[in-house]
Amino acid sequence: MNKYLHSLTIALCSAAVSAPSQAADNTESSPWLNETNSAWTWQITPYVWAAGIKGHMSPFKHGPTMSVEKSFSDVMSDFSMGGFINAWGRRDRFVFSGDMMYISTRGAEASGPLSAFQLPGFGVTIPAGADTKAKVKSKQFMATLQAGYRVLDTPGFTLDALGGVRFWHISTDVRVTASHPGIGSISASQKESFNWVDPLLGVRAFVPVTDNWSLQMQADIGGFGMGSKHTWSALGTVNYVFSDNLSASVGYKVLDVDYQHRGHVYDVRMKGPVLGLTYRF
Repeated sequence: MNKYLHSLTIALCSAAVSAPSQAADNTESSPWLNETNSAWTWQITPYVWAAGIKGHMSPFKHGPTMSVEKSFSDVMSDFSMGGFINAWGRRDRFVFSGDMMYISTRGAEASGPLSAFQLPGFGVTIPAGADTKAKVKSKQFMATLQAGYRVLDTPGFTLDALGGVRFWHISTDVRVTASHPGIGSISASQKESFNWVDPLLGVRAFVPVTDNWSLQMQADIGGFGMGSKHTWSALGTVNYVFSDNLSASVGYKVLDVDYQHRGHVYDVRMKGPVLGLTYRF
């Protein structure tokens, strides 16, 4: 059932998805960086994260743990719909960060033997050589909320200390039809979802290079056994300011998470380039 597993793992791991964490949380022009803000100033960044994925996962409590290693093009082959957006705000030295991601995927594959162990709901063992067809639908939602304080604020460098939570929700719906002379044709479906919340600690640094160019680095670590066993992410971007309100960023992001609880496994690392367009107001 290799092709079924291929479809399932892609559907679960639309990592263009993932992610995790603050992706493409982007630029501050020099005037905005150094001014004293008596009111909140915000920037909104729609972004794309072209991530590949590698790791292990089990979307069903009684299912097997599968290995997955997919490039971004593999992940996108079953992409259905999704959206990614980041928000960043500051008032004086107080800062806020929010990041949300929603991905829906669907796919269909066929052929190969399938055991009842691999898909709860059949109640019988599917003989080797049975013709199988699987339809997989997956939904993934992730939201990260962090607040913090600007501990260092100079014209050439800023550093923010952050703390918050990251919420994950993963839902998978699989329907399989199997045909074999010994059993005829039977079908079954299985739907499960699981979610968890990770506490986070993070930092964010910003370095203006010229009036238009800047560098940004952001990282966090969390989980601590309270949600996942552990999770961490790192993001670096090069940013260009077009105007007081508009800027763009390009960079690279890595997100690692190891969640294992009650038979559900989501132990993966996602990494790839990010591209974002920021509107500031």
